[in-house]
Amino acid sequence: MSDHKYTNRLSQETSPYLLQHAHNPVDWYAWGEEALQRARAEDKPIFLSIGYSACHWCHVMEHESFEDEETAALMNELFVSIKVDREERPDLDAIYMDAVQAMTGQGGWPMSVWLMPDGKPFHGGTYYPKEPRYGMPSFQQVLRAVAEAYRARREQVDDQAERLTAMLRRSASLRADGGELGADILEEALGQMRQYFDDEDGGFGSQPKFPQPMSLDFALMQYVRTGDLDALYMAELTLEKMAHGGIYDQLGGGFHRYSVDAIWLTPHFEKMLYDNAQLLRAYLHAWQVTGRPLFRRVVEETIDYVLREMTASSGGFYSTQDADSEGQEGKFFVWTPQEIEALLDPHAAAIFGDYYGVSARGNFEGKSILSVVRSVEAVAQRFRVSESEVETVLAKGRAALFAQRESRIKPGRDEKILTEWNGLMIHALAECAVGLDRPDALAAAVRAADFILAAMSQPDGRLYRAYKDGQARFNAYLEDYAAFTRALIALYEATFDLRWLGEATRLAQLMFAQFHDAEGGFFQTGVDHEALVARRKDFVDNAIPSGNALAAEALLRLAILLDKPDYRTETGRILLMMKDAMGRQPTGFGRLLGVLDAYLGPSQEIALVGTLGAIDTQALLAELRRYFLPHAVVALKEPAQESMLPLLQGRTLVDGKAAAYVCENYACKLPVTSAEALAEVLAEVLDNGIAS
Repeated sequence: MSDHKYTNRLSQETSPYLLQHAHNPVDWYAWGEEALQRARAEDKPIFLSIGYSACHWCHVMEHESFEDEETAALMNELFVSIKVDREERPDLDAIYMDAVQAMTGQGGWPMSVWLMPDGKPFHGGTYYPKEPRYGMPSFQQVLRAVAEAYRARREQVDDQAERLTAMLRRSASLRADGGELGADILEEALGQMRQYFDDEDGGFGSQPKFPQPMSLDFALMQYVRTGDLDALYMAELTLEKMAHGGIYDQLGGGFHRYSVDAIWLTPHFEKMLYDNAQLLRAYLHAWQVTGRPLFRRVVEETIDYVLREMTASSGGFYSTQDADSEGQEGKFFVWTPQEIEALLDPHAAAIFGDYYGVSARGNFEGKSILSVVRSVEAVAQRFRVSESEVETVLAKGRAALFAQRESRIKPGRDEKILTEWNGLMIHALAECAVGLDRPDALAAAVRAADFILAAMSQPDGRLYRAYKDGQARFNAYLEDYAAFTRALIALYEATFDLRWLGEATRLAQLMFAQFHDAEGGFFQTGVDHEALVARRKDFVDNAIPSGNALAAEALLRLAILLDKPDYRTETGRILLMMKDAMGRQPTGFGRLLGVLDAYLGPSQEIALVGTLGAIDTQALLAELRRYFLPHAVVALKEPAQESMLPLLQGRTLVDGKAAAYVCENYACKLPVTSAEALAEVLAEVLDNGIAS
């Protein structure tokens, strides 16, 4: 449509979120020198609004305030207004989120922050309503009050900005304290997780509930390490409840962002690439540990969802799908009994509705979110049919409802491609592909990695952060390099193509050059990044693992594969910097606790010699990939090849057969040539754990 009454500077951007605001009457700027210069020249405070395209409350605030001419006129008169897509600019999002949390004790999106012309924050919050409600002032009231404070109480405002900025710069001065890294930190972390664990419905804390795949993975690692059944129970119950809840798309696969209630029933309906990447791995690991078909099914269906709906024809993976369609949250995903009866015969519709909790009253605004409310066995007894008949009805019903749902208007999709999130998904697909024999998933992971290396690399080999509409933009951040490096290592371990390991090594060296601090750890922004009010180091996991946790994990794996002790040393320094915090606040350090688990144990190496496509080699690989061996690195060489990898040097076939060498700290057991013999050796490794 070209009949927009207003068009602002955001129409020149590629971010779907910024483009959503391109026709607001607000005189928006994207972040950049032009806006900052105008604020300085006119001595006006900056209003900074940060959000993302799949964010429900961001849409609400836009409709209420940013599309409103009166509100826009006030913003244009009193402020220089800047819009930021948090997914393109995690550096700005992290800095100003820290500030909002310091000022208000909480954070979220849309984030609303007021800055001095030099970018220092002095006031902030999240969503503000158009009219005063929920005990909150209206957005217009806040605008007037902030402008008045800036004009009339400048000294106080300056003072607040200076104090906040000093606080924001503190993470940069973190140092590794002395002391030892021991298993006591892992025990303390698990103990803390137990205290927050919901024994009834799984997950940590009460509502709203977030999936927390990093903590679940850590719990599975602790079960493997010590045999702690409590740790297994926390992971297994949570994954089961989520798989049965409305947070999981029972028809199309894939997980929504989080649940607004404690029972995983009602989600915020947006789907994020990063959640699904991490949950794929958590469910794969749970299947490897327990063998439960439910967990495998969730992995298979979620892979199908990602390949079907989140994969660009160019090879990269899209970012998010919206919560809303046709202006209503969740409309695409909910059902009435009548809609189901129109698709299934009455008997099948009754069985389907009973299993998935569909009722005339509904469980979400008069309609029903599908969730598993009864077991197959209970439904079979109730309807006096066999369990296999119930299974057949459910499978046919899911297919029929899915086909009908495909004709509905779909939620919007944010089609920008982010290096970090693609790294998380490539890692997940590479691991799941070989664990479940899904060559299509491996092919998708390879295509995405090729796409990033071709389309999202700068001429000097550095990476870009984001890609959209044929344009790669923004210097990549630490988390982009770390997540993608980790993904390339996973691709090597899935394909044994040394090209991936070569690229991982190159990017690790670039990561040191761009982000490393001689005092320990890595900054989020590179040495040649624009100067912001603070240069942060990021250690705490949010929905996505922290940059330093991902870097530590990638470096520890490369240290073993390439025999680089200095990489292991750097991992140790990062762990020491967070030594005290990890045990006390485990849900903020799930990924780093996993790194600590690996760091404390003997390194586990599995070296294979064999022709990759040959039956004997494949049999060994298939056996190996049945197990959850979170810290074992795997390398393979063809019989005639001489490998540069220390782990593979001097390894040979045994009596002309493919052989597996299982090693700890490079000390290897006798090589084995059959899947049965490999199973015995691996069982021994798992029985020992690192507790021994």
